[in-house]
Amino acid sequence: MTKAEPRYPLNVGFCQECGLVQLMDVVPKEEMFSEYLYYSSASRSISKHFAEQAKEVAERFPGFVVEIGSNDGTLLRALKQNDVIAVGVEPAKNIAKLANDVGLQTINDFFSKDLARRIADESGHASAIIANNVVAHIDNSHELVESVETLLAPDGVFIFEVPYLVDLVSKLEYDTIYHEHLSYFAMRPLMELFEMHDMKIFDVKRLGVHGGSIRVYVRRNNSGSVSGQIAELLMLERRLKLDSPETYSKFTARIETNKIFLQTLLKLLKDLGKRTVGYAAPAKGNVLLNYCDIDTNILPYTVDTTPAKQGLYTPGTHIPIYPPQKFRDEQPDYALMLAWNYEQEILAQEHAYHQKGGKFIIPIPYPRIV
Repeated sequence: MTKAEPRYPLNVGFCQECGLVQLMDVVPKEEMFSEYLYYSSASRSISKHFAEQAKEVAERFPGFVVEIGSNDGTLLRALKQNDVIAVGVEPAKNIAKLANDVGLQTINDFFSKDLARRIADESGHASAIIANNVVAHIDNSHELVESVETLLAPDGVFIFEVPYLVDLVSKLEYDTIYHEHLSYFAMRPLMELFEMHDMKIFDVKRLGVHGGSIRVYVRRNNSGSVSGQIAELLMLERRLKLDSPETYSKFTARIETNKIFLQTLLKLLKDLGKRTVGYAAPAKGNVLLNYCDIDTNILPYTVDTTPAKQGLYTPGTHIPIYPPQKFRDEQPDYALMLAWNYEQEILAQEHAYHQKGGKFIIPIPYPRIV
């Protein structure tokens, strides 16, 4: 008997008071994160990104560092190489074990006030707490901030990265909206959140990773200079009318158009006798496949570099996942790049495929062939 496949609603809400965009339904975190199939170390660009961040942390905020959602320890390793004492907190058992097995101290648990107290008691308060692509995954933002306050040293800094709402809307990155990402942040709601806890954002940087992100720096609400970049981003958000419901109505209409264009392109290629497969199997790719009704009738398979995903199927659309070698051996005419946020890395990685005449389809922000 086939086990029923769980499905969850994916409805997005907009708060007209604070400007926060968030999911209306929450999948229990134990179902989402107790075992995980994304490894930070699988991406060369992310490894390089974390290496640069580790160097910055070592120079600007030396001391004891705690990373929330440390995954397989890619950043922990880079911090260690910069002589920083660091501890990771990672809820996924399989990934926490990988990090601990190579000597990167990782606590297998969800970050909470109780855990924050325990770490502070055992190792001292943190000069820096880092959370990359984690804050948007947490349902209770106020509890997160309270937990950070519990562990942070009086002059400590909370540094986190989140996908930026400006990029999501302007670049039509609708496949970034999935069940792990509960919140979609702009600067204004983030500033209001921390002000409620007597904390202050004092610096922010725009980043290119994951389709466009921001790195936010927070400290207790005491004296100190504030970066002019904060005011610039607030002005940008006002200019793009991120506080207006009309903006999201237009966003929805653009998404519908993207769906029609992509479906039309894939059907045309099939009618012309061209063979198209998928490339990568990220969470964002599953959103796009399901929303655009793309299954094995269009893509006979997809490939992914993560061994833990190989031999499985994409949720909902049931497309088999193979190692990249199958794609290289078969040389299909086209490949739908589901991890478009790694476009340059994938194009460099699959240079031989390109040289032999193979083409990639990039679905976001509009379907294009490279």
